[in-house]
Amino acid sequence: MLRSLFAGISGLRNHQTMLDVTGNNIANANTTGFKASTTVFSDTLSQMLTAASGSNAERGGTNSIQIGLGVQLAATSTNFGQGAAQTTGRLTDLMVSGDGFFVVQDGAQSMYTRAGAFTFDENGTLVAPNGMRVQGYALDANGDPTGGLIDVSLDTTGLGLPVGVELTSYSIGADGKVRGVFSDDVQRDICQLAIADFDNPMGLDKTGETMFRESANSGAVQLGVAGEGQRGQLMAGALEMSNVDLSSEFTNLILAQRGFQANARVITTSDQVLEELVNIKR
Repeated sequence: MLRSLFAGISGLRNHQTMLDVTGNNIANANTTGFKASTTVFSDTLSQMLTAASGSNAERGGTNSIQIGLGVQLAATSTNFGQGAAQTTGRLTDLMVSGDGFFVVQDGAQSMYTRAGAFTFDENGTLVAPNGMRVQGYALDANGDPTGGLIDVSLDTTGLGLPVGVELTSYSIGADGKVRGVFSDDVQRDICQLAIADFDNPMGLDKTGETMFRESANSGAVQLGVAGEGQRGQLMAGALEMSNVDLSSEFTNLILAQRGFQANARVITTSDQVLEELVNIKR
């Protein structure tokens, strides 16, 4: 069979994948915290017809003669560039301005997200839209984070409040600290949100619901708080919009369509050549 036939088939398959990725980006143009992906192609192994030879006293060297066998998908790369801020005015809508991820708990497994559309549930626990609990740290007397991760909540039982003093309002600062205003007109820090970072965020696995999971190539999670190290600050009352650039995506859509069309033409032409070979027998 003709090599061009199978090369064209590989082109169809991989340009269809490019269409799938581009279509997914466009579908999530308004998804909070969504990060767009791009396809990276590479050629496949080439068939060696003639090996290269070195020069000698009588003749110069010659290059090898190779014929490519098509294209393959090398990677789908996630763009973790910052999305624009969408002001909502809701105190529990949070955005990481810079690097880092919110940490949420799914049973015994930690997940990571840039989508900060959180709410407090009936128990006063900060949760994501899917019910996963946002993670943070308890604070010591100096306001420094202590111990392991805990559920971020408005629970004030550990603050040692005077009898009759109750929480009247709260706010979330740029450092991720949940600060309460109490009925005795004193502000007290309740807890602080955790922010995760990775050496290779592009290595994270997407798990749906705008969540990511640690993988073998993302590096181990590095937990901390907002503003620490390379971690960004938090913005309360705002959400990070999708970083999908529709103008680029529609351009990629045209490229994928034309690539698919051209490879289909290669298959058609190869089929015509095979038909001519069959007709020689007649």
